[in-house]
Amino acid sequence: MPDELLKEAKLLGFSDEQLKSIMQEEDAEPIYERRKAMGLTRVFKMVDTCSAEFEAKTPYFYSTFETKPVNESKLISNESVVTAKKKIIVLGSGPNRIGQGIEFDYCCVHGLLAVKEAGYEAIMVNCNPETVSTDFDIADKLYFEPVFWEHLWEIVEHEKPYGVIVQLGGQTALKLAKRLHEKGIKIIGSSFDSMDIAEDRGRFSDMLKELEIPYPDYGTAYNTDDAIEVARKVGYPVLIRPSYVLGGQRMRIVINDEDLEKGVLSLIKHLPGNKILIDHFLDRCQEAEIDAIFDGDDFHVMGVMEHIEPAGIHSGDSNAVLPQFNLSPLIVHTMEEYAEKIARALKIQGLINIQFAIKEGNVFVIEANPRASRTTPFIAKAYQIPYLNIATKIMMGANKLKDFTFDKKMTGFAIKEPVFSFNKFPGVNKELGPEMKSTGEAIRFIKDLRDPYFRQLYKERSMHLSK
Repeated sequence: MPDELLKEAKLLGFSDEQLKSIMQEEDAEPIYERRKAMGLTRVFKMVDTCSAEFEAKTPYFYSTFETKPVNESKLISNESVVTAKKKIIVLGSGPNRIGQGIEFDYCCVHGLLAVKEAGYEAIMVNCNPETVSTDFDIADKLYFEPVFWEHLWEIVEHEKPYGVIVQLGGQTALKLAKRLHEKGIKIIGSSFDSMDIAEDRGRFSDMLKELEIPYPDYGTAYNTDDAIEVARKVGYPVLIRPSYVLGGQRMRIVINDEDLEKGVLSLIKHLPGNKILIDHFLDRCQEAEIDAIFDGDDFHVMGVMEHIEPAGIHSGDSNAVLPQFNLSPLIVHTMEEYAEKIARALKIQGLINIQFAIKEGNVFVIEANPRASRTTPFIAKAYQIPYLNIATKIMMGANKLKDFTFDKKMTGFAIKEPVFSFNKFPGVNKELGPEMKSTGEAIRFIKDLRDPYFRQLYKERSMHLSK
């Protein structure tokens, strides 16, 4: 591609990834290095929040490419002035959408405030103007940019931060950990390797086996033939899913070879090159989860939540009760013991969420998320404890758990209610499953388990399990 055409493509908004695909290259990195040598890199301009009436001073920035030659005496024309202060970048979750919503914005807001309290310059990268994390008084500096590698890397090269926090922006932020690690950029909190073990079903299951923690039998595949072989080995029904996706995207429970083949072909078509995970599905069992903080020495359980719907319904679509209401003390103790073992083995520094399935008195670990979960803000609000602020300070190494007291003020129970928008999507199948369909969540407080709302929910769940 000639230099002039490359320049025109960038000015028109083509990403390096798109150009890589058009040029049939294997990697986008050489394209970036080439345009960097040409001087064709992003510059950052301040959003004029005053409509030119008077000078804007809000630290909002967006990126663009210069459309005219830059004066040689001034190599760049950035309006984003880099300070000498130590900086930490917090990655947001991008646009609110099904599978990843406003809960992560809460996490980012409290994380940014903690970064500032610890004495760093707090820089937010997010592209959603309808969130609190992009308000003018939250971060010291805000980049209205997609949470996408090409944009993030040019911000990192401009700001040269001390480190980047990926634990607060959901799966979108977490997916960028690998590229940051490869570039030698410090990831604040848990290391990339810790995150990769949790996301890689093979590595994670090997770790659980070593820790003597039960888990559903599993296998991995890249094509339909291998998938069928794995499914027959682990036993139907099976749950098929891709790795590193948000909201249970394209997860399916299948019961035979024909359905498995259809599901795998759909994954290959929509997510090419993605490893396919195949787990034996534990049907007719309870599901619960733990959110916790680990600082390298001490382990603190923020909350144990029991799902009302049986396993197989995505946790984002389940009604869940805080604290647990129908699990024996032995099961809760076992869950907490497993959670601490996993946190220590993964060398977590900050947040972790672990999903469990309970069948016939046995506790199985389904998955672990080394980041803030959707339920972290829920637990923080229910117990009135600033857990995200605390966890961020632990990620940065500014504090240890022993520096805080945890006075859980809630009496009774809190129920997490999923919010659905099926009226906005009339053609969507309303049947719930492992792929998330809710668009948000609400919180309902009840004094005790005699509450009529809770009793109706539990009755419906019992009927579902008996079928």
